[in-house]
Amino acid sequence: MNIVIIDYGMGNLRSAQKGLEKGGHEAIVSSDPSDIAQAHGIILPGVGAFKDCYDGLKERGFVEPLLEAVDNGIPLLGICVGMQMLFESSDEGEGSQGLGFLKGRVVRFPDASDTGLKVPHMGWNHLSVNANKPCAILSHLSEDPYVYFVHSYHPQPESQDDVYATSTYGIEFPAVVGKGHVFGTQFHPEKSQNEGIEILRAFGEYVGNVSPLTV
Repeated sequence: MNIVIIDYGMGNLRSAQKGLEKGGHEAIVSSDPSDIAQAHGIILPGVGAFKDCYDGLKERGFVEPLLEAVDNGIPLLGICVGMQMLFESSDEGEGSQGLGFLKGRVVRFPDASDTGLKVPHMGWNHLSVNANKPCAILSHLSEDPYVYFVHSYHPQPESQDDVYATSTYGIEFPAVVGKGHVFGTQFHPEKSQNEGIEILRAFGEYVGNVSPLTV
């Protein structure tokens, strides 16, 4: 099974790779878009500004292979800004388009003057899983999961059907999103200790069960 972590100059690549290994799954880090065609599963990391990340993907030739892979049923997991890029657009900076796998846009947290909380949101927060909407990558979590966030923006999906779990920082916001074989976590699984390892383990299991290339 071949899980590819996309290297486009943004993201905690080695940490994600080690997290997958601790969860029992091998992964390669690749800066070559042609590797996407052979991937059974894909991880899209992201750290920094949305537009910089999307422009990096585009300049390195990853956008079209990603769109094609998802269209062909290959599972995808976006992490942090990688998760935000699953949406249609972001308000960050001058604004930017996203990959558009999920409908909605990315918006900034309210100012500290409104909530009393500093932005960026940084640290451990509780994950509230929607019990009425089972999610394959959350199947191994504990009953009281805490995960690690670092972000100033969060997604605002058009449909709540795309939200698997939320967290709260002044406001409730989507923490795990997805549709079909596309998933995203606003937090960093690779920094979230056991809970994060279990999420990466579950993603690897999902890839092995559903990827059309593993059949």
